[in-house]
This record gives sequence, structure tokens and C-alpha cells, in this order.
Amino acid sequence: MLSIRKTVIFLFLLLSINSLLYAQSSPIVFGTELQLNEMKPGTKNKRNGVNWINVNTDPDTWKKVKDLLICAGHPIGVMRSEKQYENFILEIEWMHMEAGGNSGVFVWSDANPNEKSRLPGGVEVQMLELDWVNQNIRDGVKPPIAYVHGELFGVGGVETVPDNPRGTRSKSIENLCKGKGEWNKYTVVCVDGVIKLSVNGKFVNGLSKSTAKKGYLCLESEGAEIHFRNLKITELP
Repeated sequence: MLSIRKTVIFLFLLLSINSLLYAQSSPIVFGTELQLNEMKPGTKNKRNGVNWINVNTDPDTWKKVKDLLICAGHPIGVMRSEKQYENFILEIEWMHMEAGGNSGVFVWSDANPNEKSRLPGGVEVQMLELDWVNQNIRDGVKPPIAYVHGELFGVGGVETVPDNPRGTRSKSIENLCKGKGEWNKYTVVCVDGVIKLSVNGKFVNGLSKSTAKKGYLCLESEGAEIHFRNLKITELP
């Protein structure tokens, strides 16, 4: 009887491990890849889905609900695109569900997370909810609203030249971001080490001379629930 119990327990553990590995390795299909000529009005071509791979978060950190990608925010980490991109236009809509929520998208990323921060190298396009500045006052000083509004910066040794310097980071010149429960749209143009960011229809930030010019896209889980939709990637020559 004891040997049967041990066998049952062993099989249960084996199935649990296999289930976990499958959940980690099975990609989530979210967003579409477009061809450059599809940007012309009236043109229709085959569109490919974008596969995303969980890098260092839990199997239930990310889930698809119809056309939405929902990130629970825990643990801190990323999932990456299956393929690498060099010159491209990224369009993505995002909505924080918590005041002061933190997230972002990495472009030209190595998708190799640092053990301490759990975040990879690349260039981050910041996605912070507007109340973040009120929740992170240090020594009586409130961070500038430009910090949350699409700030751009290199991570993991990636160096850049900011258009609108705030130290080594580039801050937005105008606040067009909306708060929790409202959708924001980023259009990120990445070409030959240059990045330009449009927030809700207007270009407000950029950087140049990035030492990383090709890599994965990574979506970030960083402590708060955030929703994504309408992700489109158009590769450029």
C-alpha cells in the first residue's frame, strides 16, 4: 500500500511540474505584425500574430481575455516577444487599474533579467500611472510629472543621448497621459538607434545614439495590474 501511495504522489508531482513547464513555455499570442505597405489606406494583407514568451514571471501573471492582455503585476519581471526587432513602429494601448501603478515596455532588449531588479537590458518606455508622483515623495520633493509621462532611458548598460535630458533619461515635453481606468496610446518609432515617442497622438519625447539597436520587445510586470490592447508592430527597412 505504501509503495502505491509513493507512486501516486510521484505521478502527481510529475504532472504538476509538467503543467508548470508547459504554462511557462507556451507562448501567448497578442497583437499583430503588419507589413509597411499595409499602412496605405485600402490595402489588405496577411497579418501575423505576435508570440510572447514568459521570461521570469508566474504562469498566471499574464492572461488573454478576448482582445485584452491582462498583467497581474506580480511578481516583478517581463515576458518577451518570440523574435527580435530592429527598425520598427510599435503601437500599443495601455490602461493602469491602480493609482500609482508601474509598468513599461522595453525595446531593443536582451530579455536577460538582472537577478536583483528582475528586469532586462534595453531601452525602457515608461508607463506610470499619474498618482505615482504623489506616492513617491522623497524628502518633501515630488518627482516631476514628466517622469511618469513616457520617460525614455537605457537599462542594463545601454547608453543613449536624451532629447530632453533629465540626467541620463529623456523626459516628455508635455503631459498628455491619462490616469487609471483610462486608455493611453503609445506610438514608438525605433530606427537605427533613434527612438521617438508619441503619447495619445502627439510626439513628446525621444532619444538617439542608443548602443542597443536590435533586440526583443518586453512587456513589464512591476507591482500593479495593467491592461494592454491593440498592439501592432510594423517592421521597417
